[in-house]
Amino acid sequence: MLKRFFATVVCSGIIASSVLLLPGSATRAEAAQCGGDFSSFVASISREAQAAGVSRAVIDQALGGVTQDQAVLAFDRRQRGTFNKTFEQYVATRVGAARIKRASAMLERHAALLSRIEQRFGVPPRIIVAIWTLETDNGADMGKLSVFRVLATMAHDCRRTELFQTELLAALKILQRGDLQLGEMIGAYAGEIGQTQFLPSSYLKYGVDYDGNGRVDLRRSIPDVLASTANLLKTNGWKAGQPYGEGTANFEVMREWNRSSVYRKTIGYFADRLAE
Repeated sequence: MLKRFFATVVCSGIIASSVLLLPGSATRAEAAQCGGDFSSFVASISREAQAAGVSRAVIDQALGGVTQDQAVLAFDRRQRGTFNKTFEQYVATRVGAARIKRASAMLERHAALLSRIEQRFGVPPRIIVAIWTLETDNGADMGKLSVFRVLATMAHDCRRTELFQTELLAALKILQRGDLQLGEMIGAYAGEIGQTQFLPSSYLKYGVDYDGNGRVDLRRSIPDVLASTANLLKTNGWKAGQPYGEGTANFEVMREWNRSSVYRKTIGYFADRLAE
């Protein structure tokens, strides 16, 4: 969904996003200072969240007793190198017979839903299902980490503190809005949430309540997951009925999902295999 933080790394489970500046955080003139004592940082970011409209109860629920996760920092450092696999090398590890079979079954099972989504958003079912399968094997592996612990850890780290402070505030907004409960705020190593791994700011910006139950649930509602994925692409300029291969406008639109051309070529290759 989005520009990945590890822009040169193809890494399943890190969904990208244009940063959504929340009310009260546009200038970040009073942003919490990175580094230093972690408890003091959490207290500072909590004050900023409250100034941005998040209730004290939600802040205490999400950040009370939160601790740093050193494994998250170690993972982040490992991802800083340049991704150096060729498309052929990468696609061989990501698009095998088992995944094609699984994705084909999903296309068939959700054909009516995907058809309605295509009519509304203009994105072909095979593109949506390719992304869904590549990201989490259709919801089978959405990550097991506390989103708030991950984001607090990354926001305190000085490498990309402003970016992750914004994501932390967005995650608090999701909890306050009631889309997910605290126990459902579970994700991957950069705080990504749900079956197509939206970062919190993208969850707020592109999430669609497609099943009409009054909330956006990107963990359990397949209609919400698939429609939100299509909405991200449509909002960023997807051209219905046009090709999506390298060099096309739609290939560039997929940059909002992942900046890596290798990953985008893999989405297209997977989609083509599903059309066979």
